[in-house]
Amino acid sequence: MNDPLALNARQLTALFAKRALSPAELIEAVLARIEREEPKINAFILLDRDGARKAAKASEERWGRRAPLSAADGLVTTIKDNILLAGFPTRRGSKTSSDAPATEDSPASARLKEAGCVIVGKTTLPEFGWKGLCDSPLTGITRNPWKLDRSTGGSSGGAAAAAALGLGHCISAPMRPVRSAFLPLSPGCSASSRHLAACPPTPPRLSARSRTRSHAALKMRR
Repeated sequence: MNDPLALNARQLTALFAKRALSPAELIEAVLARIEREEPKINAFILLDRDGARKAAKASEERWGRRAPLSAADGLVTTIKDNILLAGFPTRRGSKTSSDAPATEDSPASARLKEAGCVIVGKTTLPEFGWKGLCDSPLTGITRNPWKLDRSTGGSSGGAAAAAALGLGHCISAPMRPVRSAFLPLSPGCSASSRHLAACPPTPPRLSARSRTRSHAALKMRR
């Protein structure tokens, strides 16, 4: 079979349905690429190898019974490290943040788990997500897999690097098209105008608290 990480989500789930590829095989391919590329790229603040393998095995069994939880069952996903994931800290790229594990999932994390997605780890971001380059005092520099002397932009820089490497088809990070993505890391490099595109969460998927805060922020800007 060709590299499964080069396939799109529809192609992967079609292979799951035909038992030509299993979620367990997919996560092993993902983990092997992370092992090879992560030292150069620094896209993750933490990995949950055991949890991902367990989730992938459960997904494989569901596909074997022709009972997937959703059309995304078995697809690998990453969680940006300003989004709660139960059992793991939410450091937000800052040494000032608590390393205590979250006691609950954010709505985004919960919906991904309910859909049967395989969460492989949490991705890096600039401190508190405040700028368009992905480096922080906590995790250092996240690099562009296509050109190591450039950034992946921000604030979802780790998520962008993971996506570029084929390490997730359900990336939980509010990325939007930006012209500043893939900027040079040093003044001597020329800027690139490549675009990133991903889907931000839609209002119906946000908790009431999140919607209230978003509406309040919009009012303050007017």
